[in-house]
Amino acid sequence: MDYKHLIAGALAFSLAACTASCSSKNSSDSASAGSTEKTDSADVTGTTRTPPVPDKASDPNAVTFDDGDFSFARLITDDKKSASGELVIAEVQGNKMLRLKDDMKVGQEGKVQKIAIHAAPLIGQENLGKVRKITFDAYADAKAANYLNQDGELVQVPGTICGGGGTVVALKDKEGNGKWCDFSEFQGGEYDFDFSGAVHGEFKFLLADTGECWDATMDDANFLIMRWGIENDSDLYIDNIVFYDENGKSIPIIKDELAAAAATATTAVTETATASETTSASGTTSE
Repeated sequence: MDYKHLIAGALAFSLAACTASCSSKNSSDSASAGSTEKTDSADVTGTTRTPPVPDKASDPNAVTFDDGDFSFARLITDDKKSASGELVIAEVQGNKMLRLKDDMKVGQEGKVQKIAIHAAPLIGQENLGKVRKITFDAYADAKAANYLNQDGELVQVPGTICGGGGTVVALKDKEGNGKWCDFSEFQGGEYDFDFSGAVHGEFKFLLADTGECWDATMDDANFLIMRWGIENDSDLYIDNIVFYDENGKSIPIIKDELAAAAATATTAVTETATASETTSASGTTSE
């Protein structure tokens, strides 16, 4: 599915919504946004915070990137405000994550970092219709001391970390295209260190009963993770992606089995083609 055409209007709506929420946040009014943020009690008591530690996967069916594979992920650069760069695997405190390595060629104001995750290579085409919820952990770093804190100091911290997402569902719109479904925003931040703790994202198919969900007939079921309201030179990191069914049970990740089956099928086709060429060649006679 080509995101370039489908997400333009949806993204505009999402960004408008975020203007009134996370994009206007700063270190003086963000204490309640997430567990990784600086709190008043730390200032008053003089408690020394330690750098956040990446969350371990709590579900056996989580996509952890520990194997270094991110073939199912794609960087989206479909408009002039989309962050450019590359996707890589980064290791943070011994924990591997997917990293959107922003090349900073797009100005910070209004910039959106976007990653598409393709579901079928992870859970299998036949299981797409079971998905009712997707969770993940988002992180951000700071690559420069360009964040202006409440004390008027420029510091090397990510600041606010927020965004949202969406997907194209099986239900068709009036034009016969897959309908766009917006997911909820995620919010958090880090105001003390150059790498954040986990900001938990939760995307739900709230109208699945009306057909606003995936199904096994879709050519390319994938969902978009977007980060906006960026306050410093910063990269986005994703880890611990989990798909859940309607009963709240995680759906097994079978990408290794799928990859093995695809490789076997490719080998079989190649061997058949080679055998056919050999047979044809042996049956050819010269005049």
